[in-house]
Amino acid sequence: MTTYDDLTALYINTTLKRSPERSHTQGLIDLSIGILERQGVRVSTLRAVDHDIATGVWPDMTEHGWATDEWPAIYEQVLAADILVLAGPIWLGDNSSVTKRVIERLYGCSHLLNDAGQYAYYGRVGGCLITGNEDGVKHCAMNVLYSLQHLGYTIPPQADAGWIGEAGPGPSYLDPGSGGPDNDFTNRNTTFMTWNLLHVARMLRDAGGIPAHGNQRSEWDAGCRFDFVNPEYR
Repeated sequence: MTTYDDLTALYINTTLKRSPERSHTQGLIDLSIGILERQGVRVSTLRAVDHDIATGVWPDMTEHGWATDEWPAIYEQVLAADILVLAGPIWLGDNSSVTKRVIERLYGCSHLLNDAGQYAYYGRVGGCLITGNEDGVKHCAMNVLYSLQHLGYTIPPQADAGWIGEAGPGPSYLDPGSGGPDNDFTNRNTTFMTWNLLHVARMLRDAGGIPAHGNQRSEWDAGCRFDFVNPEYR
């Protein structure tokens, strides 16, 4: 029987609302977390807006003029997680400004390498959850999942889920009468997403990550070309 109790997951909630204000995004996060915890996965969640995350694309922005920056500590949590889920709301049909900042800071660390000389995020899986009361779930998910795979995350099949109400002003996910928590489409997709993250994280952990050949930045910089042949030298 496959077990998952040695895996870890981190959910970053990119709502615009500071704690303890209710986050509709957190409601959908909790649904996914429940599945992981029932499998023994150790799960952490943080609300990015509660933290002083500096703007920029360097690992530690205090080295670039900012007085404070909590991102380096958050990055350590990111590296400790087999599974990363970015979850946030739709505003003006796009991801929130907080989502974009988190992705920018992930990007700022993407040049760092693991012990095998690969980019640091290799061997981890990523997914996303989107909430709102306006259209844009798939657009937002495309942006998040593209960004994560570009940085080195492995994206499983159906690695996104979301809920939106009727277009225009109206109830949000946790509001009475919204139908959000009872929506079969959302519940099914969230369940499939969560299990696919689990399955691929298990596969990667058991395989020791992504094979370290043909993708090691350290070896490329040292002159290894992994069967690449420059036409100029043929």
